[in-house]
Amino acid sequence: MLDSTKQHSAYFTRVAEVFTAFFLLGWTSFGGPAAHLGYFNQAFVQQRKWVVESQYAQWVALSQIVPGPGSSQVGFALGYHRAGLLGGVAAFIAFTLPSFIMMVLLAQFGHIWQGEAIFDAVVHALKLLAVVVVADACLTMWRSFCQSRLTVFLALLSAAVLIWGPVSYISLVVLLVAAVISILLLDTEPKAYSALPSVSMAGVFFGLAILLFVLSFFLTEGLGQLFADFYQAGALVFGGGHVVLPMLSSFVADTVSNTNLLIGYAAAQAVPGPMFTMASYLGAAAAPEGAPSWLWALVATLAVFLGGLLLMLSAQAVWQKLSDNRRFLAAVAGLNAAVVGILLAALYHPIGTSSVLAWQDVLMVVIGFVWLKWQRPSILLLILVFVLLGVLRATLG
Repeated sequence: MLDSTKQHSAYFTRVAEVFTAFFLLGWTSFGGPAAHLGYFNQAFVQQRKWVVESQYAQWVALSQIVPGPGSSQVGFALGYHRAGLLGGVAAFIAFTLPSFIMMVLLAQFGHIWQGEAIFDAVVHALKLLAVVVVADACLTMWRSFCQSRLTVFLALLSAAVLIWGPVSYISLVVLLVAAVISILLLDTEPKAYSALPSVSMAGVFFGLAILLFVLSFFLTEGLGQLFADFYQAGALVFGGGHVVLPMLSSFVADTVSNTNLLIGYAAAQAVPGPMFTMASYLGAAAAPEGAPSWLWALVATLAVFLGGLLLMLSAQAVWQKLSDNRRFLAAVAGLNAAVVGILLAALYHPIGTSSVLAWQDVLMVVIGFVWLKWQRPSILLLILVFVLLGVLRATLG
């Protein structure tokens, strides 16, 4: 009995340790998903030594082929490894909570300044910053994922379809078609990874992810529709945080305006933690008058993360088989190429068409992009400079 009590005490101590470590990172991890992976490596591989480098690298690789929020999936895996399922949940909540709070506060009180010339100028400047950041993401992902004629073709075809046929759920169709074409035409080499420890009830987690996805199509009103839209978008995002914007714009076009989409995206760049918490802002912004905006934000946030975390849990158990399967790797290559096309289309519309409205906007975007590629300034410095330029433009008229 005493031994059992000690074991429970030690377990909950580890859970608390996980929460504390990730909560601190949630307030300080600026820079987006790639930077988060660096912070995690420093904190949990090198300093705390919770996991060896090779194991961490496998989680990172797995997060790149499983749809959902990549850095949050790796954080969840770290927490799960350290303290089981409660540890994974603690890592997710702790890392997400700070940015969730900031995004909800922005949605709740940001309207106070709407209509003010300086506020509107700052918002417009942040929308221009979104153009710069997404353009950089497009170029980086193009270099990584479009290395053959077929993947280049799939990326360009996906972009063209989304630009000239922007209908509901077109992103899903593009992803499925790209995966099928790649399976049929693309040859890939299996990758050698050591097997990860299996996760108990992996089939249950996978089944739950699929069941929620199917059921989401039958939720058509209120909070149910909000959950459905954000769950579908989050469960289909290949390529990380930047891709969540075009996916969300496809799924939530009826409930969230383009302006709110871009403000949420820009704000997600400005706060620490996962970029997927732009869903927190969008959920709060979508709340009907009189409804508790925090509840809508909470539902949207949980929905956009849930599918990816469930898939990460289930995929760990079959990672070895997946990494040895040529057809699976070919499908992933096609999906990644389609993601580049989705991002290119989003760069044109809604990001570019609603942001670049004058020659001064073009100049700011070009200068910002060149500066970003040339010196790689921190995202905080970029935000500060664009905000100051927005204020300057408003002041000078």
